[in-house]
Amino acid sequence: MSKLNVHVGGARDMGRRFAAAFNRAAAGENLEERHVTFLSFEEMTAALSPRRLELLRHLHREGADSIQALATALGRDYKRVHGDVAVLEAAGLVLREEGRLTAPWDTLATEVTL
Repeated sequence: MSKLNVHVGGARDMGRRFAAAFNRAAAGENLEERHVTFLSFEEMTAALSPRRLELLRHLHREGADSIQALATALGRDYKRVHGDVAVLEAAGLVLREEGRLTAPWDTLATEVTL
């Protein structure tokens, strides 16, 4: 199962994760993990709106050869899907692999630092 770790927190939180990963790598551990960090809870919930989660689920199941194909499959307006893909891609939640849109993770594990 592939997992994307989604964090909410500031630079201090990212620094702690980096130091811990550095120490684990120095100890010879395999670090095949991926992290995305949002600076605020509001930023995360804006990026992961219900419509965008639906889009991520579709890309996880089927992928898409283009934004137009994705918009058609979802029954949504091209311009809105294009905007959603741009936000999700900038956040690191959607990937383009050889021009194909994907969301290859089985799980988004969220951690919110208080």
